[in-house]
Amino acid sequence: MFAFLQGFAYGLFLSCIPWFIVGMIKPRLALATARPRRWQVLVRYNVVLPFASLVLWLTSLWGGFGPSLGGWLLGLAAVAITLPVERRLRRWLERRQERRRERERVRAQQREREWVERQEREAGLLVLDVDHATGDADEIVVGLVAIKRRLLGAGRPDLAVQADRLYTRYHRLTAILADKFRSGELTLERSRALVADVARHGIDGLTGLAALAEALASIDIDYVRRRLEARALPSDEREALRARQELSLETERRLQALSGRNEAVITALDEALVAVSRLNMDTPLAGSNGEHALQALRQFSHGADRYRRRP
Repeated sequence: MFAFLQGFAYGLFLSCIPWFIVGMIKPRLALATARPRRWQVLVRYNVVLPFASLVLWLTSLWGGFGPSLGGWLLGLAAVAITLPVERRLRRWLERRQERRRERERVRAQQREREWVERQEREAGLLVLDVDHATGDADEIVVGLVAIKRRLLGAGRPDLAVQADRLYTRYHRLTAILADKFRSGELTLERSRALVADVARHGIDGLTGLAALAEALASIDIDYVRRRLEARALPSDEREALRARQELSLETERRLQALSGRNEAVITALDEALVAVSRLNMDTPLAGSNGEHALQALRQFSHGADRYRRRP
């Protein structure tokens, strides 16, 4: 056993010289890391492996001086054998970390989506259910559900909330119109048609928003950033990555601009909602005597002590 360790130590020490030369020429041939560097070759084959072989040699001195041929040959081939194994192990670890990051990203998106929906409910917004859409919904609601599903699929819950906001205004405005006007009245039909046209215009804007969001989701911006951080990168690849990064930034700016234009539709519906809410189409139940009755009740409350039963 000690003879084998002596031979392995000699062979490992001698193998460091050719692997160092190869690594200085092409670092990826002598290293198993994803982004090999020449300083890593220098540390590995001038410090780490020579020190390991020295420790093995000193440890094996207890058994005498007699290195075996088998240990010497295995020491020479040790690096060539362990490099493919190390590469596979590193790839497996990277895939595992990537799957873990993907699961964390999905959980983070789910938490963000739940937080957005909770904020919407607390703010009084009506949240569209993309998984259980009602079968009796009209074309406006069906279109908004489809757009929200596309935006959520593109990983943009911050933009999907616009579909809920538009749906809330549309639902409340149609409900208050039905409450203010009688069924079959011409004004009701015309106002409903105008609201539907404005909502369709908003759906058109959200459709363009969803298309841009899906296109942006196809660009793996995290991969682009990681590749741009690498030093040993060909100039043509670096230019292509920078162009892809600029395209992503430009698309994000267009998304924000289009999102701002969609706010005009929501503002128009808000103005209509406030204007219709001010209409007083019903006849007061108390008639003109309501204010007099209220004044009389106040006077009675102030003079109620006069009716207290004296002992």
